[in-house]
Amino acid sequence: MKTSFLFLTVFLFCGIVSAQNFEGSWKLIQENGDQIENREVIRINQDGYFAYGAKEIDNNNFLNAGGGEFQLNGSVYRVVQDFNTEDPNSVGKELNYTLKWEGDDQVIISNDSHTEVWQRVSDKKDDLTRNWVITGRERNGEMTTMTPGNRRTVKILSGGRFQWIAFNSASKEFSGTGGGTYSAEDGKYIESIEFFSRDNRRVGAKLEFDYEVKDGKWHHKGKSSKGDPIYEIWSPYKDAYKK
Repeated sequence: MKTSFLFLTVFLFCGIVSAQNFEGSWKLIQENGDQIENREVIRINQDGYFAYGAKEIDNNNFLNAGGGEFQLNGSVYRVVQDFNTEDPNSVGKELNYTLKWEGDDQVIISNDSHTEVWQRVSDKKDDLTRNWVITGRERNGEMTTMTPGNRRTVKILSGGRFQWIAFNSASKEFSGTGGGTYSAEDGKYIESIEFFSRDNRRVGAKLEFDYEVKDGKWHHKGKSSKGDPIYEIWSPYKDAYKK
């Protein structure tokens, strides 16, 4: 009987931990008590990093973006932002929140002045589920390597969603972002753009690339949204980016 009880306890505990997985893609559904109706805000959490992008629903106009590293210990949620288009002065500062679970697929993130309710979109994973940073790009037939520093381009993929962000965390300069849904299967990576900070006319475009993960790095080949050929190498963020 004791063995059965112990097995059941461990099983239930593991089920709770598995269900309350903060990684994946999330949608903002309420802010300070108001329902989100005229805009869409999608957030991705993966490998201790997060990014979000917001757009107007009616015309796809880009609104804002933010993200950086996070730690979640129980209900204590801490973030240090690498970029924030609305409040650049918050970049580099540690911000503390309380995180409360409502069931398995909804969280409330709050501090003394602000409350957000996020609904899970998906927590599915695939070959490319990770937080990446670009470390190589082909130019004139030769691969140019780069070491990420204050200026870098990050691409986070999780829960069927992607977002790339180019920024400088030291100068707090934001260069651009875009994101949407994606699939990665049998060496084909397909992006469907849902927001783009530089040109909302790109929204709705679907781009197809060849991909391969070699020695832990993502090799990405195809054509850009402008139709230019590209060959990029992306490395796991925690391995390539050293502060």
